[in-house]
Amino acid sequence: TRSFFFSGGSGVTPSVRALTKSDKNTTDQAHAIVKARWGNTSRHYFNDNSSTKTVVSTAYSSEHSLLVVGFSTGLFGLYELPSVSNIHTLSLSHSTIGTVSINPSADWLAFGCPKTQQLLIWEWRSETYILKQSGHAYGMRCVSYSPDGIVVATGGEDGTVKLWNSQSGFCYVTLPKSHTAAVTAVEFANPTVVLSASLDGTVRAHDLHRYRNFKTYTSDIPCQFLSMAVDKSGEIVCAGSTEPFRVCVWSVQTGKLTDILTGHMGPIAGLAFHPIRGTLASASWDGSVKVWDLYKRDGNSAPETFENGADVVCVAFRPDGNQLCSGTIRGLLRFWNVEDGSLICEIDGQKDIKGGRKINDRMTADNNASSRYFTSIAYSADGTCLLAGGNSKYVCIYEISQQILLKKFQISFNRSLDGVLDELHSKNLTDGGPMDDEADSADEIDNAPHLPGARRADDGSRRSRVEVLTMQVAFSPTGREWSAVSGEGLHVYSLDEDMIFDPLALTEAVTPSAVHKNLKSGKFGAALLMSLHLNEFGLVKAVIEDTPYESIANVVRSIGHEHISQLIQFLSKCMEDSPHLEYYLQWCLELLQSHGLFMEKNRGKYLRSFRALFRVVQSRFVDLKSICNDNKYSLEFLEQQANLLLS
Repeated sequence: TRSFFFSGGSGVTPSVRALTKSDKNTTDQAHAIVKARWGNTSRHYFNDNSSTKTVVSTAYSSEHSLLVVGFSTGLFGLYELPSVSNIHTLSLSHSTIGTVSINPSADWLAFGCPKTQQLLIWEWRSETYILKQSGHAYGMRCVSYSPDGIVVATGGEDGTVKLWNSQSGFCYVTLPKSHTAAVTAVEFANPTVVLSASLDGTVRAHDLHRYRNFKTYTSDIPCQFLSMAVDKSGEIVCAGSTEPFRVCVWSVQTGKLTDILTGHMGPIAGLAFHPIRGTLASASWDGSVKVWDLYKRDGNSAPETFENGADVVCVAFRPDGNQLCSGTIRGLLRFWNVEDGSLICEIDGQKDIKGGRKINDRMTADNNASSRYFTSIAYSADGTCLLAGGNSKYVCIYEISQQILLKKFQISFNRSLDGVLDELHSKNLTDGGPMDDEADSADEIDNAPHLPGARRADDGSRRSRVEVLTMQVAFSPTGREWSAVSGEGLHVYSLDEDMIFDPLALTEAVTPSAVHKNLKSGKFGAALLMSLHLNEFGLVKAVIEDTPYESIANVVRSIGHEHISQLIQFLSKCMEDSPHLEYYLQWCLELLQSHGLFMEKNRGKYLRSFRALFRVVQSRFVDLKSICNDNKYSLEFLEQQANLLLS
């Protein structure tokens, strides 16, 4: 590989110089560059002895003369120019590094690996990771909120389940992979147990304390589960299969298959439990929604059926349980009265959700609304609005009583996705139909015929475009935010301004050395904020324990509301094995006195971290209580001896 370095500007022709002097306002820099005389001043070579790796991505810092190169084998190299001397080489993964970037100060290097969905930020001087994030390998498919609204669980096409913090937007744990096929549904049974259904024919329960799969639910015959629901008490889990067309019911505690619900003539696309009673609604491709009473069910009882006239792909109960909504492939949202089974109203969403023309569409976006419909719906916390997303680039919010569209959100503006643009370029239209415009940017045009196959993850072609669509939508129990899963990942929309994604306000000035410098100078509040930004447990613990006892109150008051939950989690983790109980209890006391009212008003946001702190304090109290009871008389003797010495 050869690299050339050109120098220009000094060899500008006289005509350019005269033009520049006569009219500086009308001549821009581009004209001067084009009319300049360029010459090759030096030539340097970037030699790589390995023939198995190729250069995939590069980034250059002209101010610091540094070149970052990403290779196809997962290696990256940092080189100094123009000598092309190697400064640093590291292997990040076994997959190709698709893109690299370097920050203005040339201290941080960012890498993206498309195959593993990894984002890495590396500080090459100290050789430490600043940020490590990883998504689902082949895209997300389902989403669910925890009861407190803090944790978001997602299931992917790669068979994994990930947990995300809805406040920071970061994935903090990937549960050990137990499914062998795509995860089609995730639900929380309670704040510490999450259930996942998969096309491998299993429903698995995961413990969020130990992050392990502790129970597996299977059917009596092999099948693929397409939908899942958990009752309000967390004692019953149901899953609907593609074939045979039935719903399996298990006991969460025992893991036994207690019942099998049959009657549908098509795959069960959606399940929903009544929020109060023990009734289950199942939506099927046979065009019906059936409501089953699981507790009063006997051999002769038949479920109540709501006919929709088209394949039903989604169903949801209103939070009060008095209304049921179903969505069909015709774009209709039907609202039913649960008590008498009457149809309340209908909303035709085809015109609202239409938009976006795919590369192989023969019709314009306005005339192709028939292929647009909602595949996922969710009620708001108060039950007045309905969130709907599906085979389109739009997610719509409807006001139910007035049957009006409040707002629709475009889920992606990424033009590389199929269906984002409303109009395609006419140059790509041939007699045989639309031509893929990606062929223009390739070195060689692949005219091989597309092979048939499933459209999930890979449609059988050797080169395919990802379609923009919404897999699932979910409302937070707090009613302040909602999430949507698309081909690009997890999108979180919030009414709170502090929910705008900010990766912990990381800047080049926030470094461990800066934290220690502030500690030495007595700026304990600034040191704690920096350590919280870096999110390193050892660094935060050092700052907390180096803060003087009399300065705790001032430091706690300097902490903003956005860092309270994070500080509580660190305090609970530090207190687990620390002998400085009184010191940490003073931190907790000052935290409650300074921010207690705000935490009370926003209890849903801080409930999870506060429970962790309460659990640790309770555990240390029990331990200390048993020690004091066992040494009661010894302590009384020591106290009496101390009083004698003082007197």
